[in-house]
Amino acid sequence: MYAHTPPPPPPKPPGSHDVSRMSTPASGPSPPPPPLPEAIAAHVGSAVCAAPAEPRAGAQSHEVEDLGDQWLPKFLEDKSKQDLADILANHTLLAALTHSPQTMHPSLRHSHGGLQAALADNMSLASLLADAERRLAHQRGLAQAQLLSTHALERQWHAKQGEMDHALAPFAPASLYQRLAQGVVEQEGICYALEESFLEGGGGGGGGDGAGLATEREAAEWVRRYREAKKLYYLRQERKERWDEGRVGGWR
Repeated sequence: MYAHTPPPPPPKPPGSHDVSRMSTPASGPSPPPPPLPEAIAAHVGSAVCAAPAEPRAGAQSHEVEDLGDQWLPKFLEDKSKQDLADILANHTLLAALTHSPQTMHPSLRHSHGGLQAALADNMSLASLLADAERRLAHQRGLAQAQLLSTHALERQWHAKQGEMDHALAPFAPASLYQRLAQGVVEQEGICYALEESFLEGGGGGGGGDGAGLATEREAAEWVRRYREAKKLYYLRQERKERWDEGRVGGWR
């Protein structure tokens, strides 16, 4: 946009008080001429070219009017060459004039407007993200508390389950099977003891030396006891065999 050098401003009338004329001595060799205003225009042009362009906003975006390569801020149009040279030598003042709202180029103003809008959007998004982060931290704290409570309940449940298993251990299938097998062995021993007592007692009663014979009543009582013992033995043995064959429902 500012590739060409603008022409120097027109000379002032003779009656005007020019600072450069007042500061120039009347005699002696003339100093080299100060930089012309086009250097400032070139600096402004380079700043405009280096500024980022505003993102397009669809139908609302419009192109900035081209003011030509001879544009210069109105604030600098009536300045003397010495003032322009001082401004050009002062980089801080030159940057301030370049980016000041009163002296900046319209394209810079247009670009700054886009940057301000983008900055406002970023601030709004940052505020939303901060709110979301606070809500997330709150929810995370609640979830952590719920997790700790769940772990505590799980430990309590395991403790209760251990107590329940200990209380129900005598009624567990393994304990019942062990008790059934032990009962079969014990009942078999009882039957064998009754048989031995009958043979050694000479018919189930009488003298201890085996010489006497058992009476009819004693024999009947022994037969009754032996039949009941054998009946219980066969019943337990049958239950154990059924369990071993897997015919007991609900235990395997």
